[in-house]
Amino acid sequence: MKRLLKISLDLALLSFIPVISWFLLGLIVDKDLINVFGLTYPIQFLWYILKSIFSTGANISKVKDKNNNAVMSGIVIGTIVGLIVFGFLALNVDNYIRFMNMDVNIYRTFTIYSILQLYIELILQFILTKLYYENNNNLANKYSIRFNSINFFVLIATSLITKNQVLIVTITLISIFTYAIIIFIKSFDKFKLQVKLLNWIKYDSVELFNNIMFFFIFLFGLSNALSYGEEYAMALNFIALITDTQWDVYDSILTTAQIDISRKTFNYKKHLKNAYKLLSILLISILILFIGLYNFYNLSLSITLIYLSFELINFMLYPIYKIKMC
Repeated sequence: MKRLLKISLDLALLSFIPVISWFLLGLIVDKDLINVFGLTYPIQFLWYILKSIFSTGANISKVKDKNNNAVMSGIVIGTIVGLIVFGFLALNVDNYIRFMNMDVNIYRTFTIYSILQLYIELILQFILTKLYYENNNNLANKYSIRFNSINFFVLIATSLITKNQVLIVTITLISIFTYAIIIFIKSFDKFKLQVKLLNWIKYDSVELFNNIMFFFIFLFGLSNALSYGEEYAMALNFIALITDTQWDVYDSILTTAQIDISRKTFNYKKHLKNAYKLLSILLISILILFIGLYNFYNLSLSITLIYLSFELINFMLYPIYKIKMC
């Protein structure tokens, strides 16, 4: 349970601080900016797809294939592939925003910021996953706390100083990218490039397939829902904001299980019990966020509760499904 909570803390910081940042950006810069979170939500699954192959799969390969070059090979190749994927999206951001039925002029700058931030966080996550598999959770916690603190304080401070969106985005991205590069250099191990891509895909294939499906579900689903108007857009965005961190934290269940399975120390009943302990904490946090933030938005209660009910059902079933599939 202790390791589960440590990994949960890293994932919570990686997700919760950006969520709070969008709330504050909406208050400080432009109230519409809070919708960027929902607008770029499908792109998060591209992040998970790359992490699945080049991070999780590569780390499992190190253990199962006794391939000591797998992890660093995965990090380097994944960083290059991530640059191509997220760079392409950033360069074609106007087309993406139009596809999602949103206003290009309002959302362009911070959508680019969100896309590039995800890429930088991907680099960080490559390093954190490496540390998890090396049982170096304390160092992973430190890196995560520092990275997200820099991200949050630089973003909010520059937003308070200037309302120039380009300047806010540029300063923040340079700051977090610099720190990510420092972490990358510190964590770099000498290696020979050895890519067993099929094995990397195989070892996390269930999670990879899930994330591919979720990418298309949210890409077309959100595009369709956002076309119905602001009432649906606001409800979807609100539920995404108050549950996204919890979903990211929930991935600690998967990470912990994968580590123990790869080391042949897995105990199903113990993992399931710990997962539901974590769930109780997450559900309380969702309730607190719902009550505390609901009145800040002009929401349809019925639509919002329908979306929330689906999320809660998924939360209840997730531990059994995820651990068994793993």
